[in-house]
Amino acid sequence: MAESVTEVGKEMYDLHMLIFWICTVVGIGVFGIIIYSILNHRKSKGATPASFHESTTVEVIWTIIPFAILVAIAIPATKTLLAIEDNTNPELTIQATGHQWYWEYSYIDDTVAGGTGIQFLSNLAKPSKDASELGSGADPREVENYLLEVDNEVVVPVGRKVRLLTTAENVIHSWWVRDLAVKRDAIPGFINESHFVATQEGVYRGQCAELCGARHGFMPIVVRVVSEAAYAQWVSERKAGAAAAAAAAEAAAARDFTLDELMAKGKEVYAANCSFCHQPDGKGQGPFPALAGSKIATGDVAAHMDIVLNGKPNTAMSAFARLSDLELAAVITYERNAWGNDTGDVIQPKQIKAAR
Repeated sequence: MAESVTEVGKEMYDLHMLIFWICTVVGIGVFGIIIYSILNHRKSKGATPASFHESTTVEVIWTIIPFAILVAIAIPATKTLLAIEDNTNPELTIQATGHQWYWEYSYIDDTVAGGTGIQFLSNLAKPSKDASELGSGADPREVENYLLEVDNEVVVPVGRKVRLLTTAENVIHSWWVRDLAVKRDAIPGFINESHFVATQEGVYRGQCAELCGARHGFMPIVVRVVSEAAYAQWVSERKAGAAAAAAAAEAAAARDFTLDELMAKGKEVYAANCSFCHQPDGKGQGPFPALAGSKIATGDVAAHMDIVLNGKPNTAMSAFARLSDLELAAVITYERNAWGNDTGDVIQPKQIKAAR
């Protein structure tokens, strides 16, 4: 078991080592007596069985000693369990929502630097994604932190209590970062709680720890622990970026884009959000249908917008309403005009805005 950089994690490690050494000493003692008895009380040495039927003294001893050991284990174990479940008085609350196959983070309550309201998606970083594609020609061994790097990291301040709320949109996931001593299931329709207080600055990596589908191994977690000053700066930059994005989205809704503009933007959005399932060439794989020549991508525009906006119940098709009007208009336009679909349809952001 690795040592953690959190207060609770250190308690868990100490408890683990305490029990490990107790079990080691007990094991040596028990097996030592067994081996001694086998070697020194065998028939070939003239040993004869004892004639007594019972011994109250021995029975009391072998009852008191295990009881004392269990008490010695139970007291620190109870203390650690209470510490693990003590999610009270957090200074920062973050909700992590598992999707197939990425994480969505929402900073719900931030008393450290006023980061309440920050939201973002965290996908597998592009170098890892490109290297994982069949026939890409890239060598995964040359990609730094292959399958353990993301495009948007979770950033938290050092020495502050962070409460983590985990849930999921479609199937069960599990948010696991070993160095933070947190592993909590993310279950659709439920919210689970956990917390951590990181005592050291640094970058800590984890993964989804619950088999959640074809791309289970492609949804890493990266948490960056920084000083309070650096965290405050990150919050400021995030809020400024969100304000700029909102202004850009408002401006986009007021103008019409050309087919070429939407195709260029749509290719980027598709690569970041859709290519894992439907594949870069639009031909799909396994349970994920092809978009090239499909009825959805070449048929009714309103139906196409609806399934992208709202998803399809009881399938792996997630809702993508979280994307901006421009991003949705671009990716739908791209899907309707790429891979030989050539419908000529041009979807504008204002159409997406009206369809929401």
